[in-house]
Amino acid sequence: MFFERPGGGERAILVHLDAQDPAAREDPQEFRELARSAGAETVGFVNVAKHQPSAKFLIGSGKVEELHDLVRDGEVELVIFNHTLTPSQERNLERALECRVLDRTGLILDIFAQRARTHEGKLQVELAQLDHMSTRLVRGWTHLERQKGGIGLRGPGETQLETDRRLLRVRIRQIKQRLEKVRSQREQARRGRRRADIPLISLVGYTNAGKSTLFNALTESEVYAANQLFATLDPTLRRLDLDDLGPVVIADTVGFIRHLPHKLVESFRATLEESSNADLLLHVIDAHEPERDQQIEQVLAVLTEIGANELPMLEVYNKVDLLEGIEPQIQRDADGVPRRVWVSAQQGLGLDLLKQAIAELLGNDLYVGTLRLPQQLGRMRAQLFDLGAVQSEVHDEEGVSLLDVRLQRVELHRLISRAGFEAEQFFEQHTLQ
Repeated sequence: MFFERPGGGERAILVHLDAQDPAAREDPQEFRELARSAGAETVGFVNVAKHQPSAKFLIGSGKVEELHDLVRDGEVELVIFNHTLTPSQERNLERALECRVLDRTGLILDIFAQRARTHEGKLQVELAQLDHMSTRLVRGWTHLERQKGGIGLRGPGETQLETDRRLLRVRIRQIKQRLEKVRSQREQARRGRRRADIPLISLVGYTNAGKSTLFNALTESEVYAANQLFATLDPTLRRLDLDDLGPVVIADTVGFIRHLPHKLVESFRATLEESSNADLLLHVIDAHEPERDQQIEQVLAVLTEIGANELPMLEVYNKVDLLEGIEPQIQRDADGVPRRVWVSAQQGLGLDLLKQAIAELLGNDLYVGTLRLPQQLGRMRAQLFDLGAVQSEVHDEEGVSLLDVRLQRVELHRLISRAGFEAEQFFEQHTLQ
C-alpha cells in the first residue's frame, strides 16, 4: 500500500510512558527539556501509566484514538514519544494519527543536527541519522516500482527502495572513511601533545551540567553555552597555563544523557576519544539537580562504554551558588588527595580551588629547590623566569644566581637537556645540597 509520510512541524504533543522497570524509566522533565531544546512548541503532555507494550503501536488502541482526537483538535504537527519505537510502530502510529511521529532517538538526532558546527560534527550527525534512517526506508516510493514490467517500466530490475538502500550504504561508507581520516589527524595532534608532555584534561558530565560555562570561565574563551540540552556538540580544545604545572590542554565534550542510543555513542567515537585519551577527567556534576546520583551513574556507564572509566577523575560539583549553606571547597580523601571541588562556573566561585586541585593531581612530580646558575647559564635563567618558575632570586659573592624554583620536573629536565647537560651531572653541580 502506498504511504506518504506526513511532514513535520513545531507544534507537538509529548507522550511519556511510565515503565515498570526502573532501569528503563525516563525522566519526564528531561523529556520536556529535550523537546524545548529541539525547538518544539509543546501543546500537550500525555502520560501513559502502566501500559502493556503493544507490537503494533507500543501503546493501546484506546490511547491511540485519544491521541488522534488531541492531534486533530490542537492542529498538532508532531507527536514525540519518550521511548524508542520500531520502524513499523512509527509507521503505524503515523497512519493512525495522521501526523509525523518521532521517538526519543529521532528527537536527540534532530537536536544534534541543529547543534553541529564543525565539519566533523556534521559528518558524525549525518552518519547517525543515516544509520537510523536505513531501517525506515519503507515509504513513499511504491509508485516508482520498476519490476512490474511494461513500456517505460523496464529497467535494471531495482526498486526505488533498493536504490535508496544502496545509495545509503555508499554514503555511510564515504562518511566512515572521512571520519577515519579525522581520527588519524586527531591521533597525530595527540602524539604531538604527548611529545611536548602537555597534559590533556577532558570535561565530561551529564548534558546541561555546566561544562561549557566552566570551560569558558577557566580558559576565558567564548564557547557557545546555553541552558539547554546538548548545547555543545563539537569538541573544543584550549590551552590553559596553571601555576606550579605549566601549560595544559582542556577539552570540552558532548554531554551524556540517560539511554543515549548506542548508534550515537558509536557515531561520536572520535569526539569521545578526547575523553578516553585524557590524563585527567573533570566530571562536572549539577549539584542543584535532584536526580544528580542517577546522572552520575549514567555518565560512568558511558565512560565505561568508551573505555575511559579507569582514568584519574576529579568530581566538580557545579552551581554551588544555588545551594544554601555550601561554600566553594576542596574535599580530599584519607590520603589528602583532592576528590571533589565545589564551584560555581557562572559566578566564578571556587575556580582557583579547582586549578589548585588540578595542579595537585597532575603535578605530583614537581621539583621544588634552589638552583645555582653561573652567568654562562643565563639563557636557562631567562627560560625559568619565562615559565614563571622562579619564586625568588639572590646572588652570592661570586655573582652566581641562586634561584628558588618550583616547576614540573619534566619541564626542568627539558631545560637541562637543551643546555647540554645530563640531569644527574647538572643536579650535582648546580643545586644547593
